[in-house]
Amino acid sequence: MRIAVIGAGAAGMMAAGRAAELGGKVTLFEKNKFSGKKLRITGKGRCNVCNDCDVNTVIENIPTNPRFMYTALSSFEPSDTKAFFEELGVPLKTERGNRVFPQSDKAEDIVNALREYTKRHGVHYVNEEVKAIKQNKSVFVVVAASAREFDRVIVATGGASYPLTGSTGDGYRFAKDFGIEVTALSPSLVPLETVDREPAEMQGLSLKNTALEIIDNTNNKCVYRDFGEMMFTHYGVTGPMILSASSHLGRFERGRYKILLDLKPALDEKTLDARILSDFAKFANRDFTNSLSALLPQKMIPVVVKRSGIDPEKKVNAITKEERRALLNVLKHFELTIKQPRPINEAIITSGGISVKELSPKTMESKKVPGLFFCGEIIDVDAYTGGFNLQIAFSTARLAAENSIY
Repeated sequence: MRIAVIGAGAAGMMAAGRAAELGGKVTLFEKNKFSGKKLRITGKGRCNVCNDCDVNTVIENIPTNPRFMYTALSSFEPSDTKAFFEELGVPLKTERGNRVFPQSDKAEDIVNALREYTKRHGVHYVNEEVKAIKQNKSVFVVVAASAREFDRVIVATGGASYPLTGSTGDGYRFAKDFGIEVTALSPSLVPLETVDREPAEMQGLSLKNTALEIIDNTNNKCVYRDFGEMMFTHYGVTGPMILSASSHLGRFERGRYKILLDLKPALDEKTLDARILSDFAKFANRDFTNSLSALLPQKMIPVVVKRSGIDPEKKVNAITKEERRALLNVLKHFELTIKQPRPINEAIITSGGISVKELSPKTMESKKVPGLFFCGEIIDVDAYTGGFNLQIAFSTARLAAENSIY
């Protein structure tokens, strides 16, 4: 069986290696000079390979079309992903939130393992851009620098995020050429711009152990809450909590959503007030603006002082109970208004893609075009952060490969 795999990313290399392992004659097309370009930068270059959890937990972390993933995940679950890479000689470790990384903290090790897997089983690499996929009776013609014939084609070209890594939406065009529906594309796991300009004043500041809530102003309901890390930028906010929060937000309208941060979640208001009083006692003769260094990071102090409404030059020993209450309120309810998500080319994941109605969940094969398979981010399935998206890529790739050789 002559099989073409388009795209040498996480899904493409897994699909190519598995199809070749099972006896297929596999050609892997990649337009970048190097394979796994996006994979190399995932997890800040550390690569969160998967999440050490059961299938149901993965499903719970897939907000878009989770039921479509049952067969793929049951066929190749997180424990299989871990065993796969460890058998390829990549020691793994599990961190907070059951996130699995290579012990080396190098995404390069995952890329090299996948590439070695494909090479071991005889996958032929072609470093050319695929311009079109056509069908000529019972065979597919893959048009790159030249035209080649194949019995099966697996499209693993990724989404539309991080286009510099090669994810430029080619696969959507191939699908549309065959009349396959592609749902609307939008950014997922993406930084957020804020209406407020204060984040720019705190640019580069990272917060840890912070509690976050996203409130929908149309009904005053909390749509997401989290605890962890985030960072201020020149345009707004980013970091693990923010990226996860972005995938919970519905239709964006300027000002619809607000972020509420509890900067001191370990302290209730009474305890925090006692802590502030203690600090004020130590710095009784200082100006207010110089009394918060034990409570807040330096970059945040001017912003909190301004929001509290307290004169920055007022002596600490002259601050009233009401003013202290205003400060406490800022610390426990630091509010930012979301303007919009950053562009899709800055998103980690693309939401939308090949409609799951077009594919068999048991094979990843097109219902309209037998012999044409899709896997990975190009499918309209996306998950939260934590290794779940790579698990989707690996599981759908294995399923596509195993069904492409028959």
